[in-house]
Amino acid sequence: MNGMPTRPRRLKRGFYRYLSPGIDWIVASIVIAFLSLIRLLPPDRVIRGFAAIGSRLGRFLPENRVADANLAAAFPQMDDASRRALGRQIWGHLGRLGAEYAFLDKIFDFDPDNPGTGRFEIVGTEKFQSIRDRGKPAILFTGHLANFEILAVCAAKFELGMTSMFRPPNNKRIARNLFRARKKMMENMVPSMTGAAYQLGHVLEQNGRVGVLIDQYFRRGPKIQFFGRPTRTNPLLGVLARRHQCEVYGARCIRLPGERFRLELTGPYDLPRDESGEIDVEQTMQLVTSVLEEWVREYPAQWLWAHRRWR
Repeated sequence: MNGMPTRPRRLKRGFYRYLSPGIDWIVASIVIAFLSLIRLLPPDRVIRGFAAIGSRLGRFLPENRVADANLAAAFPQMDDASRRALGRQIWGHLGRLGAEYAFLDKIFDFDPDNPGTGRFEIVGTEKFQSIRDRGKPAILFTGHLANFEILAVCAAKFELGMTSMFRPPNNKRIARNLFRARKKMMENMVPSMTGAAYQLGHVLEQNGRVGVLIDQYFRRGPKIQFFGRPTRTNPLLGVLARRHQCEVYGARCIRLPGERFRLELTGPYDLPRDESGEIDVEQTMQLVTSVLEEWVREYPAQWLWAHRRWR
């Protein structure tokens, strides 16, 4: 009796695998057509519209429970009304971020020869130039803050030769289109899969620069503290810094009023050392995570609270 449902379930899974490529193609066609359509509209109007939709509908999504629980744990002194108001800002930001993906090539208007003339202001331009001109390996870390994709676009503008790690969408057709779009604006990209750490290490061996996100949960990673709560993180940054003895910088994007942005480059950081004088991987990850926490506390509505960072 216990074995009776096995065959129907297997047939169902096999049938879904048979249909899956067609479903993916239909979904990709709808998404690509929709993005092509909204690109015909004024960017700021579309972005504001998506922000309004996100702030109104985000609280009905299942992920809102994760975001609300994370906010309550990170800011225990915050009352319910304030947390709900912050939640609306967070979903408005995510709606805005989703729309900005369609307009990255249009909204990034920074000109190194004429700073202060567009919607972007950059703090630390001399550091971008120094990293480029010194020709030494360096790691730039960031988190899911504001429009974090713009940092790679900015690095390309300064010709840093930076290799960024990214997670491609599961839909292969969408992934190919997204990769082609990113390739026009960014420099080198490595998908976050098996072998990515080796590729980034090779870049550093060639005195290149790499960009990594540090705010995602990693089950096999070292234990750290984030907002006073224990969690785990990917040790990749610490491992690469220890192995290649390279400088580490922090980079963040800040969303400003009036559809404007500020990009900041901080560091290089003095990384913790162990008794042998080598860079301490776990303590280094705690250091950069603490920097990230300061950034999130300063602009809490601009971080990805719906992510299950604590488990």
